[in-house]
This record gives sequence, C-alpha cells and structure tokens, in this order.
Amino acid sequence: MARDNPLATVDQAVDHQLSQLGLSFRFILDVTPVDADDARAAFVDGRVHEPVFTYRELGIDPEVAQTILDGIDDTSVEDNTVATLLRGKRRELELQLAMLRARDTPDFRALSLELYGGVAPKLLAEALSIIELVPSAPEAGDHLDASEFLLLAEAEIDYYREINPDIDVHAEIRHDSTGVMVSDNVLLIGPETRVSTARANALIQHEIGTHLVTQVNGSHQPLHVLGTGLAGYDETQEGLAVLSEIAAGALDRARLRQLAGRVLAVHSMAGGATFVECWQELVDAGFARGSAFTTTMRVFRSGGLTKDAIYLRGLLDLLDHLRRGDSLDALFLGKFSLVDLPLVEGLNARGILHEPVLLPRWYQHDEGRRRLDEASAATDPTHLIQGAA
Repeated sequence: MARDNPLATVDQAVDHQLSQLGLSFRFILDVTPVDADDARAAFVDGRVHEPVFTYRELGIDPEVAQTILDGIDDTSVEDNTVATLLRGKRRELELQLAMLRARDTPDFRALSLELYGGVAPKLLAEALSIIELVPSAPEAGDHLDASEFLLLAEAEIDYYREINPDIDVHAEIRHDSTGVMVSDNVLLIGPETRVSTARANALIQHEIGTHLVTQVNGSHQPLHVLGTGLAGYDETQEGLAVLSEIAAGALDRARLRQLAGRVLAVHSMAGGATFVECWQELVDAGFARGSAFTTTMRVFRSGGLTKDAIYLRGLLDLLDHLRRGDSLDALFLGKFSLVDLPLVEGLNARGILHEPVLLPRWYQHDEGRRRLDEASAATDPTHLIQGAA
C-alpha cells in the first residue's frame, strides 16, 4: 500500500523529473568499453601496443537529455533542504551529460576531474604505503564463471526477497557488459566474468548487500533521487561496499593492493602518463600483467575516468566516520554522500523519510559488526587485511 508523500507537490515533481532523467541513461555502462576482454588478451599477448576501445551506442542523445534538464525548474522547490540536494543532483547530471558528449576525447578527463576529483597528496601517500608494505598476492585458485556467479547472486537476492517480496531487483548476464556491476536495480555480469571462489561472497555483499540494498531503500523514499543517487553518492557508496567486504571477512591483500593500484593509476593518468606507462608502473609495483591492464583500462576508459580513486578514498573517510563513534545506520536510507549525511538525517528527523525497507545481511551479524569495530581501530590501512591471499 502506497504511503502519502509529505513533500510539496512541486518538490515531488522536480524530484521525479530529475530521477527519471537519471534513469534514462546508464552512465558507467556508457563510458565502459564493450571489448575490454578482447583488448586485454591482445595487449597482454603483445599483439597491440596502445589499445583502442569500442563503446556502446548511447541509449539517449545527450543533447536531447540536456534539453530536458534545461526544462526542469529546480528554483521552484519549496523545502530548503530538498532544494539543496536537488540542485546538487542537477549539477551532477549536467556533468555526466557533458562527459557523454565528450566521450573518448581529451575534454572527458577534465570533466571527470570535476565530477569525481583527483588524487590528493594524502590519498596518494596512503596508496603508495599500501603498495610498498603489502606484498603481492599469488594468483587466486578456483574461480566461478559467469553462470555460477549468477546462481550465487540470485540466491542472495532471494534472501532479501523473503524479507520483502515486493523488491524490484534482479541479476543477469549481459553481453555488452564486462565484469560485475550494478546499474540502477540490476546486477550486470559480463559473460567472460571469472570470480575467485575465495572472493565471491565479498563481491556479493559489495554489489547486492550494499549497492542493490541501498537502491531498494532509496527507491521507496518520498525523495526518489535517493534511489538513483544524490550528487557525489558514488564515493560513499563504494566506501560502504568495501566496508561490507571487511564485514564479510574477505578484504585480502590482493583486494587492498587493487584499491591502492587504482589510486596510483588515476594519479599517473591525470598527470599525463600514457596507457602503457601507467600499465608498466603497476607491473613494476608487483601487479599481474592482466590485472594491471584491467586497472589501467578502467582509468583510461572514454578518455580518462578518475572514478576509481574514490574506492580507497571513500573507505578511509568511512573508517574515520566510525572512528569518531558515528553510526552507519542512516547511510542505508538511500544513495548519498557522507557530505550530505547531515541533510539526509535532518529530513529523516523531520519524518519526511521512511525507515529502510532492507538492512544488509553483512551489517546485521555480530561477527560483521566486530570486524567493522576492529577495522575502525586500525592504525593504518595495511592492518585491514583479513584473508590469507
């Protein structure tokens, strides 16, 4: 049964318009190559020096989407807090559409720096410390293929569906996708995906237990952009998702080095290094040639995407948050940044928001909470390592 929306009608209208526009394109899918697996094989085999990537056709013309955005009057929003949040979302959509127009051109990188930021000296120092102090991990043993991982994902979704049968999420193997990612309410699995058996549960908690759970919760809020994601939500979402891996007891040294390697690659790319130079830097730091390619590809996709620096940055910010004695509870209300937490908490305190429909499995277990407490007490990121690999 639908609940009354406490927001003014005009506020609901602007929220709905921005949410629908955000759903009209899949930004990360649109800026990610469809041929990354083939390009990796050719590069690692030495058949290609500088890889050239192919991207999917855009589902919506960015100029058309921009015209729609220009027609949304966010100045009419009555609630001051909602107005602040919606203005931020509008600016994020403007940047994303500008990036889609600039896909695979030099302008893309500058826009990415504006949207996601770069690598501050402190973050780079943390990443370099991890790479220096954490030894390289051996190649993982057994793997699950895409179909096997899909079965695990569907079982996890069924767990949440038993709690609330009305949740609208699913997982699928999608042939124009690579790796594993969440887009809106769908877990997408690339057909060539191979997931280490040892890391499978951590990835399930990351993608389903964090990204899909907060999407469900946000989509049930009176403020619908909490489902599609407020401005800057990615950093806190990814930090929260890495916390879920810690709660699952599966943040091994390979994963921590991967997060640090992403920061290093973003820093080097933003500083003007070529694809090969970034790749070689990671190989020299002890990363396997194939995984170094994947990290470099992610950073160079569409002309230079700085998003991958946010994983480690978001994790460190949330560990500081826990260290101060603050709770994660409100972060499950939807998708938003830690910066906007006071505004979201204010809406919640005023009775505008609803309690979460779901809470992550990883957050409800005593063992998971204990691991989070231990992580927040760690004196440096190298102490977060849990797995044997």
